[in-house]
Amino acid sequence: QVQLVESGGGLVQAGGSLRLSCGLSVSGFSVDNFSWYRQAPGKQLEFVAVIRPSGSTTYADAVKGRFTISRDNARNTADLQMNILKPEDSAVYYCNADLIGPADSRRRLEGQGTQVTVSS
Repeated sequence: QVQLVESGGGLVQAGGSLRLSCGLSVSGFSVDNFSWYRQAPGKQLEFVAVIRPSGSTTYADAVKGRFTISRDNARNTADLQMNILKPEDSAVYYCNADLIGPADSRRRLEGQGTQVTVSS
């Protein structure tokens, strides 16, 4: 059984910070990458950041230098620290976890999304 739960969204003024968290309850699987995506109203789903089991990271250009993704492999959690937020960062943020199961089977688990709203 697997479950992925996000938390930490909310309303913040431009220039402020928020921290999103993603917790994974999993049995029988190991976790490969954690990633965050976002979707603003009327726009397509957009990649934000990914962190690999080694700790290496990749960021979208739009958030580079402002957002930091991290993970705790022992607890199967991933966080997204968002600083110097801009109104254009407003979106529903989704955490994804890429799972590796028996016989090297793969599946992606997506969270329910958490709303981030940045006021100008």
